[in-house]
Amino acid sequence: MDTYYSSIGNEDNDTLVLVHGVNAAASSNEFVAVAEALAEEYHVLVPDLPGFGRSDRPPLSWTAEHYEDFLTAFLEDIAGADATVVASSLSCAYAVRAAQRVPVGRLVLVSPTTTTMPGGEKPFVRSLLRAPVVGELAFDAVASKRSLEYFSADHSYYDPDAYRPERKQYDWQTTHQQGARYAPASFVAGYLDSDLDLGDAIADLDVPTTFVWGREADITPLVEGRQLADDAGAKLVVVDYAALLPHDEHPDAFLDAVADDLDLHRDAEDDRVEVERKK
Repeated sequence: MDTYYSSIGNEDNDTLVLVHGVNAAASSNEFVAVAEALAEEYHVLVPDLPGFGRSDRPPLSWTAEHYEDFLTAFLEDIAGADATVVASSLSCAYAVRAAQRVPVGRLVLVSPTTTTMPGGEKPFVRSLLRAPVVGELAFDAVASKRSLEYFSADHSYYDPDAYRPERKQYDWQTTHQQGARYAPASFVAGYLDSDLDLGDAIADLDVPTTFVWGREADITPLVEGRQLADDAGAKLVVVDYAALLPHDEHPDAFLDAVADDLDLHRDAEDDRVEVERKK
């Protein structure tokens, strides 16, 4: 299949890969607020994961292994050795798995998790969403503008107004493409969850790792971030007044949060940023 990625910045600079999270409306647009700023000092690569965004969306029975293998290949063949990887939510697990296979220079993991849907795998749910007509109607309900607004306010953003109209329109458009429901069907049914123990896996990697957490995150609450940082021996930086997507809700604060680790030349310090655990 064909997969799409953006290439931004000077190709002679060190490479940084931005990996969006996984949800019904997932796409590389998640990083649009910070990509250009990072490209001032890095060669930034921003892929749309297969099954999402502008990449092909074939009717596969998608699993976590598809995304682990894709990121492994992308880092090896496109990004090259020792790239810095910034990943979000469930994709953090895929990035860690890839880092076990391909040398990376640094990991920045935003609200990392290995599971998003309780109850394990649900074959009936996946079959329902993949079914003709019924599945299309069900997915249209999940991907309606009202539903997108609800889920964004419920867990993605601390301030519902941070879900900008242009972002909502883009999310709606990306969910109304041919084949758009197949990867989300596996996501909702639990087939994209990872079997990694993130704490142990990161601790075993010889890779500097920073966690960035929104203080108001509830699906992956901060208390879990603190425990994970302890288990992994990783740095933890917290962004106030943010939930699951601090890089989109408060891009300047996010850039300040990672400035030291990514050697970004930034003068201002945002008072919403707190380093809770130093490595």
